[in-house]
Amino acid sequence: MNYHRFLSTKSASRKSCPIRLLNQLMHNSPLSFISLAGGNPNPNTFPFKAAKFTTKDDTNIELEENLMKKALQYSASTGIAELLSWLKDLQKSLHSPPTANYSPEQGQMELCVTNGSQEGLHKVFDMLINPGDTVLLDGFTYPGTVAALRPLGCNLVSIPSNEGGIIPEALKAILSRWKSDDAKTGKSKAPKFLYIMPNGSNPAGTSLSTHRKQQVYQLARDYDFLIIEDDPYYFLQFEKPWTPTFLSLDVDGRVIRTDTLSNIISPGLRIGFLTGPKPLIDRVILHIQVSTMHTSTLIQVLISQLLHMWEEEGFLNHYGAFVLENYKMYLLTLKKLLCVLFLGLANWHIPEAGMFLWIKIKGISCEQWLAINQMLLFSNQAFNSDDSNPSFYIRASFSSPSQDQMDQVSAGHCLTVIR
Repeated sequence: MNYHRFLSTKSASRKSCPIRLLNQLMHNSPLSFISLAGGNPNPNTFPFKAAKFTTKDDTNIELEENLMKKALQYSASTGIAELLSWLKDLQKSLHSPPTANYSPEQGQMELCVTNGSQEGLHKVFDMLINPGDTVLLDGFTYPGTVAALRPLGCNLVSIPSNEGGIIPEALKAILSRWKSDDAKTGKSKAPKFLYIMPNGSNPAGTSLSTHRKQQVYQLARDYDFLIIEDDPYYFLQFEKPWTPTFLSLDVDGRVIRTDTLSNIISPGLRIGFLTGPKPLIDRVILHIQVSTMHTSTLIQVLISQLLHMWEEEGFLNHYGAFVLENYKMYLLTLKKLLCVLFLGLANWHIPEAGMFLWIKIKGISCEQWLAINQMLLFSNQAFNSDDSNPSFYIRASFSSPSQDQMDQVSAGHCLTVIR
């Protein structure tokens, strides 16, 4: 892989921040090490001495005085060592990335902690895109992605999709506009990357089969583009066996994967992590050094304590036996509600993962059909990568409303559209 050819001019010009490197050196040094070089505040001046957090099973996580001093201090831009180690072990256990044992130059698997997956995505886009570059994405996609991409001046090319996600044959037809040899040498404006949400996509709720992923990955090899695997609903897949991830298929080191703990632990804690080839993750870390510096040390310490207490089995049990079962119940409730509100008026398919259901209104645009009142349903105009097209879809989220709220909506037959 020639990683340098993928870098934006801005990213290629980034250099390591000496102060950030010094901070990392101090964190990796023995306790007996004395430094007069750093600019860390004296921890004895911090106002908080200790903290205790209680989980729903009444287990206490205590940050005693010495641990609290660490939690309130600057930390390395990659993330604190104990959290990074736990997350790397998780990725290896879940995905068995072929790149885990590669050399750094070959695209060895690397990981860094981010402020939710959104920060990771934004920094990946900044790293890869120059004005005029071509980017591939689903025709209906996460609006935060489109909002981050458009100011960068790239050309967005929408890939047709159906209930099984993007259609590999349609992707191949679009790629035929470029010669594969030209793409590999960087002489053309062939796509630099494909952005994709492979499980329970937002907004359409689609999930790619193993076969489609294999086809898409082969096209990425043929035309030498990267795959940005944005997978916030990976842990919200309703039935097993789960399909292999793009990371698990990645023999070249061309996949950058974003994960988040927002949907299974808490969005307010803002913990996400990027996994991908070391030469590219290192460029993201250079950006973190001069922007956010690092994700909140306090939150990282808290999450690390929780995950080490749970171990991998406890973590999997948390989302499997608690989060996932709740979402399955919410989806069942929404299915019943749809039969009351939309029977004969719309079509939909039941998602295999995530928290969204995509509804196509028959005959007219949803803006013409829906009346403004109580329930929150979302127009797809915000999710259309080409917003000049009319919208015939609405997105329904089944993650938050209670059974009582669903009953009220069913009785009142009233809807609200957020455009």
